[in-house]
Amino acid sequence: MSKQFTAIYRKKGKWYLGWVEEIPGVNTQGKTFKETKENLKEALLLTLEINLLLSKKEIANGKIIREPLSVSL
Repeated sequence: MSKQFTAIYRKKGKWYLGWVEEIPGVNTQGKTFKETKENLKEALLLTLEINLLLSKKEIANGKIIREPLSVSL
């Protein structure tokens, strides 16, 4: 399953900074634009994986309600 997010990049001195607009805390840096893009993708994938693992742990406890949520911007 593929989802789309918005990556934001900015050059600051000799470094490139990158973050995902929709998910606070998913950010990175790199010496090149290409490195920053690769780092950001990895940071996003790791964050989503960790969130999924934490959710599955809570589901196993049977103390949650899980349902799809849609919003329009």
